[in-house]
This record gives sequence, structure tokens and C-alpha cells, in this order.
Amino acid sequence: QVQLVESGGGLVQAGGSLRLSCAASGRTFSSYAMGWFRQAPGKEREFVAAISWSGGSTYYADSVKGRFTISRDNAKNTVYLQMNSLKPEDTAVYYCAAEAGVVPKPYAGAEYDYWGQGTQVTVSS
Repeated sequence: QVQLVESGGGLVQAGGSLRLSCAASGRTFSSYAMGWFRQAPGKEREFVAAISWSGGSTYYADSVKGRFTISRDNAKNTVYLQMNSLKPEDTAVYYCAAEAGVVPKPYAGAEYDYWGQGTQVTVSS
């Protein structure tokens, strides 16, 4: 069982940066693949980024590639999402997700069993 708590959201102007954090409970965090997803009002949840349990593999949605960076610190049981060059269309509630072991489709929300409560990111134009 893993509990996830996101933080770091807020209001930022277009072109600005934010770093989201997702703190996980449990002693086996290092064995979990982690993902970030987002959901804007009136839209379906979409994949943002994912990282393998080892940190050796990362995956990004085309819409954020080159602007966002996912990383993890297994010693701190935390995964991060550094978001640069933010755009108004990045406005959404951001969720982190966890799944034990290897995730065959890291971009698919259905692959993850554990979810955080979300943190709001608002980018003003």
C-alpha cells in the first residue's frame, strides 16, 4: 500500500516555472514506477510524464517534452515534476500515481493502482 501526497502547485504567469513534489509513504517506494497526470476542467485526464522504479527510464507527453522534467529521490520517497516555460494550457489539477514494478504502458492511467489527491496548477496569460 502506498499513499501519495502532492504539493507545489500554485498560480504562475506564462513563461514561469513550478516544481511539483509527490511524497510517498512506505518503505518500498524505490520499487514503484511513478507517473504524473493532469486533468483540466471539462477534459479527460491526460498523461504528463513517468519514471521507472530505478529512474533509468523517463517518458513524456509530446506537449510537455523539453519543458518538463520528471525525477525521483528514492532516499526521500519523493518524485518531482519540474515545469518550465509554463503555458496557459498547462492549467490543470496534477496528480501523481504509483505502480509496483515495471509498467508496460507508463502513459496509461489504468496501469497505476495508487493516486494522490492532486494539486492545482494555474498559469495566467
